[in-house]
Amino acid sequence: MEAIDKKGSCKRKPKTKRSKRFLESRAPKLVEDVKSTMIMKGGNTSQTVTTALKDIEFFSKKTDCSLFLFGSHNKKRPNNFIFGRMFDFHVLDMFELGIEKFVSLSEIKTTKCPLGTKPMLVFAGELFDTDNEYKRLKSLLIDFFRGPTVSAVRLAGLEHVLHFTALEGKIYLRSYRCLLKKSGCRTPRIELEEIGPSFDFVMRRTHLASDDLYKLAHRQPKALKPTKKKNISSNVFGTTFGRVHMQKQDLSKLQTRKMKGLRKRKGEVVDEGQEPKAAKVEN
Repeated sequence: MEAIDKKGSCKRKPKTKRSKRFLESRAPKLVEDVKSTMIMKGGNTSQTVTTALKDIEFFSKKTDCSLFLFGSHNKKRPNNFIFGRMFDFHVLDMFELGIEKFVSLSEIKTTKCPLGTKPMLVFAGELFDTDNEYKRLKSLLIDFFRGPTVSAVRLAGLEHVLHFTALEGKIYLRSYRCLLKKSGCRTPRIELEEIGPSFDFVMRRTHLASDDLYKLAHRQPKALKPTKKKNISSNVFGTTFGRVHMQKQDLSKLQTRKMKGLRKRKGEVVDEGQEPKAAKVEN
């Protein structure tokens, strides 16, 4: 049985404890679970698409999926990938990318990164900052490859780099392994070694959500928003400043350090309107 809430949407009522636990696990959370990917292969696929799906699946895990990747191949659109993501169990964005060149993991004979290594994502090209479609594609690729959110990463764990380049209507994806070499100082010298897979994509078709729906998908719950503290501010460099309010003080009664220079000197009292006598100077 489904009930209608105040917003007009249907809300299911659980009949058993098991269904109640299931609905609670799918309900919105203040901190959402790690996004995972569902990878699908179409009825007609080429060997390039099949191998590419397996290599991308190497970086993904299948659970409650909010991201999806569909691979297909036909005469009109050969070696085709469709990247997409969901919001509230509805399609938010979709990008259709064609594979023009592909080098698999097995073709590059080097040591690979361990499974589950959190990658560093690098985006190069003006299109990722100026074009609306490429901005959305950048956001989707970050969701697709960023992995779980962690509070800290050790230096030796920063060994996987995914580099995306947008140039002349194409997207180039390269995967590197960071090698820490001796440099003669505390900071090691870094070298990049390509480990694969390698893709040359061309953008074909896109399906973007409306601005209102995209804004709704990025809305942050009030419980997660940082609360403003009174009389405390910070600058662009992260330095925190605090303002302290104090009552007006009488500085004439302020006790200072007793020094010879601060002692009152014995002398004549000068009345108002009377000029002080000049000191005598002996030759």
